[in-house]
Amino acid sequence: MPIRRHHRWLYPIDWRELSTSIRFRRAKGRCEGCGRPHGRLVLHLGDGRWWDEDLGRWRDGVGKAVRRIKPPHSLLERTRTTRVVLATCHRDHDPTNNEASNLAALCQRCHMLHDRPEHLRRRRLTYLARRALGDLFTGPYRL
Repeated sequence: MPIRRHHRWLYPIDWRELSTSIRFRRAKGRCEGCGRPHGRLVLHLGDGRWWDEDLGRWRDGVGKAVRRIKPPHSLLERTRTTRVVLATCHRDHDPTNNEASNLAALCQRCHMLHDRPEHLRRRRLTYLARRALGDLFTGPYRL
């Protein structure tokens, strides 16, 4: 994921090399959350279940094998495809903490699930700041 310009100074100079090392050496090109392979088009059902072509079986959102689901060509459910892109994330959301134990290689889905509480926190702060500015300059803030 791209680094925001005002956060760039928090990352080390060798962030690209560090990120590549985590994603491709340690994680071997697979998401550490669910096991999806980097750079491939993956069939999925939209609820976290996805088709692992290497093993020829469905997996759930945490990478465990799912039973009782037929192969994708015999499903009546609508399958979707997504290209998997791995990104290195900070487990504690602190970009200055670059220890290997704090970094994880996650796909888009796992990264968004991991960051959800942080996104909700920032959203709340943004709403509060807008409300404060509205009260300050234009009277009571209305949505």
